[in-house]
Amino acid sequence: MLAPVRMKQMLQSKSSPGVNPSGRLAGAVHWLTSGFALACLLLVLGPLLLDLHLPGKPGWPEAVLVFAVMLTSLVWLARQLPLQNVLLAAGIIALIGGGIHTIGAITAIPFGPFSYTDSAGPRFFNTLAWPVPLLWIIVILNSRGVARLMLRPWRRVRNYGFWVIGITIALTVLFDLALEPFAAAVKRYWLWHPTRLPLKWGGAPVTNYLGWLVTALLILAFTTPALIDKRRRRAANRPPDYHPLVVWLLAVALFAAGAATRQLWPAVVYCVAVGLAVAIFALRGAKW
Repeated sequence: MLAPVRMKQMLQSKSSPGVNPSGRLAGAVHWLTSGFALACLLLVLGPLLLDLHLPGKPGWPEAVLVFAVMLTSLVWLARQLPLQNVLLAAGIIALIGGGIHTIGAITAIPFGPFSYTDSAGPRFFNTLAWPVPLLWIIVILNSRGVARLMLRPWRRVRNYGFWVIGITIALTVLFDLALEPFAAAVKRYWLWHPTRLPLKWGGAPVTNYLGWLVTALLILAFTTPALIDKRRRRAANRPPDYHPLVVWLLAVALFAAGAATRQLWPAVVYCVAVGLAVAIFALRGAKW
């Protein structure tokens, strides 16, 4: 009588998440890629804040950082969704984000007139700077992760999915508002050309932020089905994951540090304020 009971207990213990070898491997890969991304962040902050000169071609730490953050974001998401869903979503994000930025570089629509500099690195078809599609993957996936943290207490509400899309778009635009002074004024990855529009931030016209809003909406319209976890019971019982919040806040902190080196104090104040607000709402939602 005891033998079947013991065998059942052994099978349950082998199938439990705590001792799942694949889960352990995924966790180890996630920690490894996150540590690599953090090391790359330090390599970027060192020359930025301490006037250090690293060997090699200028700009390589930033290039490796973008790749490392994209990689750890995909690994993080692959712990929650099937790998084919993650790769499909990343491909759609890169295709739409990169495609619209290519159109923008040629026609100035929808972002406004701008041009990439040599600091942005090699370009696809001599038009699109190569980090831009990776940047879109980073921004969309982590902004959506932060939105889900904020909305965790309301994840069973009927319109939860639409709220996630809306807040993800808002966080994407807020992220770009922090990015522009760093990318255009500090690092000069791209240059904004004069327009007749009176409203500007970080050198970018207001149309740039409207363009980011429309692009984010279009991306989410196509990627959301791939990003939904069909295993509802498992998704509902999953503890809060702070990876996207950490990535989002560290990126904004990097932008603030860069703006401070050029004494762009309005940009610094904005980055600090938006970082604190996002952290408060995300942590409040996660611990509700």
